[in-house]
Amino acid sequence: MSSASSRTAVGLPQLRRARFAVAAVFCVHGAVTGSFATRIPWIQDHAGVSAGQLGLALAFPALGASVAMPLAGAVSHRFGARAALRGLLALWTLSLVLPAFAPNLLTLCAALFVYGATSGMSDVAMNALGVEVENRLDRSIMSGLHGMWSAGALIGSAGGTLAAHLGSDARLHHTLAALTLTVLGLIACQGVLDLRSSADEEPPPRFALPPKSALIIGAVGFCAVFAEGASLDWSAVYLRDVLDTSPGLAAASTTAFALTMAVARLAGDRIVDRFGPVRTVRVGGVLATIGGLLVVLAPHPALAMCGFALIGFGVAVVVPLAFAAAGRSGPNPSQAIAGVATITYTSGLIAPSAIGAVADATSLVVSFGLVTALALGLVAGAGVLRSAGRESVKVTQPAPAVHDPRL
Repeated sequence: MSSASSRTAVGLPQLRRARFAVAAVFCVHGAVTGSFATRIPWIQDHAGVSAGQLGLALAFPALGASVAMPLAGAVSHRFGARAALRGLLALWTLSLVLPAFAPNLLTLCAALFVYGATSGMSDVAMNALGVEVENRLDRSIMSGLHGMWSAGALIGSAGGTLAAHLGSDARLHHTLAALTLTVLGLIACQGVLDLRSSADEEPPPRFALPPKSALIIGAVGFCAVFAEGASLDWSAVYLRDVLDTSPGLAAASTTAFALTMAVARLAGDRIVDRFGPVRTVRVGGVLATIGGLLVVLAPHPALAMCGFALIGFGVAVVVPLAFAAAGRSGPNPSQAIAGVATITYTSGLIAPSAIGAVADATSLVVSFGLVTALALGLVAGAGVLRSAGRESVKVTQPAPAVHDPRL
């Protein structure tokens, strides 16, 4: 769906409603991820798979997402943005039940492939709508939307932690969570913009290589997601193995990192509006680089934890800004966003294993030297995220002269 197909002037109240609605969608999407992540040990035991087999199975969500994300634009073109998001989000929330019912490795891989595919398509659809609302409001909202995703993930993981503590069967837990989140998602989708392609607009290809602009923007997102994934998955191991901390303190560093990311994203829009995306990402890259150096050089756990916190602050807003820049980079926002999403999903997939491989060959300290180098890449690449391409759509006053009947 091109931006040209969605430039009908709408009133400020409708845009505010659309902003809150898409924020709720992001929260629901994150809650599914949080609910799933906390029950992985139960799913592993139920499927009877080893740690190595589980690692193989957990590659399938990213594989499914990468394959399916390019389809999101075609779905939105055919059914309209609101109906497409409603259907794709419902498929994603309902797919939460599949992994818990998988009895073996083969069915678990298939379930996780579907889980990832529906996640990726709904991810593209909701980010495209978020970018459209941001463009119409002519101010940054994408960081806050991704902050709502992080908040949803924390809510979902809190519920999953409680269910696990009570010894609840994950099949029951995930069925109830899926039904609840599906209802909440359908309610939230009622308020999003109902964008439709013009009658003479060519449908986007079902599968296409990402445009060049998306590849350049995606490279910046790759650096940020690599640093995020490495820190999230390896910070506790780093503190335990390199700095000889207790398991409790090591685990606390991971939780603190996730909270840092959520808080920074929720506060990020005001910073971006004041300083602009390029300056924000460059300063963030500097902070993340300093954080990486602290991790690598820290003689004490407290300094390393400060370093991980700085990495979290530094990279938090990069992915939201990458999606926003992709949505303004050409005539087909969904295709560009899908391209950036594919690159960032790939980064998230390979980061944990790459860190492990480098650590096996050298050490974890060297691994986080690589993270530090990629963080420095944010400083060099920030220029591709500038907002000069933002196309603002006229926002009318509360009693608009032109009413869009699709809202």
